[in-house]
Amino acid sequence: PVNILNRSLHLGDKMSASAVYVLDLKGKVLICRNYRGDVDMSEIEHFMPILMDKEEEGTLSPILAHGGVRFMWIKHNNLYLVATSKKNACVSLVFSFLYKIVQVFSEYFKELEEESIRDNFVIIYELMDELMDFGYPQTTDSKILQEYITQEGHKLDTGAPRPPATVTNAVSWRSEGIKYRKNEVFLDVIESVNLLVRNQTGKRFPLDGTEKPSKVLSGVGPHSRIHLKLLMVFSSYAGGKSKSVELEDVKFHQCVRLSPLGCRRGAAFLQMVLCALQVKPLIWIESVIEKHSHSRIEYMIKAKSQFKRRSTANNVEIHIPVPNDADSPKFKTTVGNVKWVPENSEIVWSIKSFPGGKEYLMRAHFGLPSVEAEDKEGKPPISVKFEIPYFTTSGIQVRYLKIIEKSGYQALPWVRYITQNGETQLRDF
Repeated sequence: PVNILNRSLHLGDKMSASAVYVLDLKGKVLICRNYRGDVDMSEIEHFMPILMDKEEEGTLSPILAHGGVRFMWIKHNNLYLVATSKKNACVSLVFSFLYKIVQVFSEYFKELEEESIRDNFVIIYELMDELMDFGYPQTTDSKILQEYITQEGHKLDTGAPRPPATVTNAVSWRSEGIKYRKNEVFLDVIESVNLLVRNQTGKRFPLDGTEKPSKVLSGVGPHSRIHLKLLMVFSSYAGGKSKSVELEDVKFHQCVRLSPLGCRRGAAFLQMVLCALQVKPLIWIESVIEKHSHSRIEYMIKAKSQFKRRSTANNVEIHIPVPNDADSPKFKTTVGNVKWVPENSEIVWSIKSFPGGKEYLMRAHFGLPSVEAEDKEGKPPISVKFEIPYFTTSGIQVRYLKIIEKSGYQALPWVRYITQNGETQLRDF
């Protein structure tokens, strides 16, 4: 969103917002900033009645209109953030800006709510002046804003107003004068597996992938570059040679510079989604539940790792829901430990180290005052948490990682692969 907003300056009035308001749940204006002066500030009085009418009709929209004025709004906690415009504005960019306001305010005040707005009028006006100028977004990066707008609302420089170096530099996320005794780059390739198993059948699911570099490099960003060559190696686990993995949703951090040919990646946070894979769960759970009416309930849970023996899952947690009125727990397991969490109505089976190709068993026994008929669709699922280092489901590899810096100092690159659970649920157990 930062890059999009900063580039919006070239779009003319497409991005223009006349004013931005923060309202409470009753529609009362807590704070506002008039940027262009082409819309009467009293127009905001029509926002809440229109919103309530649309809500009653069931036709509520994120864009409301009164005459020639458009209200583009979002809700956060007990606040409404509203932008008004008479122009043919690009609403997606306006909404990006409103969410950016929420992010910046939240980083300054920890929680953005009505009370934090009332307690911080001075700093909020300063922030709103820096975030937008004449309806066009300006500095929307909180790290830059914090360099010259402190928590107390006082600027760091006492002399003539001067923008921080990071505003005018090509690198807005990195300060000047950084030096390290040892220069290194740590690149984590992280895949999150999202999986729903219903009636013991795995569904197609997306893999969320993120490349997170941790740079310990002296100097400022423009003087150092990291080139990544990503080669998709489709393992038999990901569907064999006849299958492919689609990069569906690729997002780059604002620090990424793409070459004109699109074949070279800069020092990057890379987020991607690998979609439409039909694979087996990394950790398979089988469960048998025996209910003895009005007396007790017994669980037999079998966990099996379905990845190669040379890999090991760490910090595995299997969360099994139990009835709200269960009591007197007894556990027996071949590995790890089991604890009852009554406030969450679940038992948690923790296994610190789970090698590939292994199978473990856990039994649980609960006293039960009464067993009532349950709605199958309403039963909560079993969920699994895990992390497998040096392993990727998709087979993605970083084949080339090099640091180039003008002064010519040597830097060591490190790459680590991690697969972890995303939304992993097993239903109808």
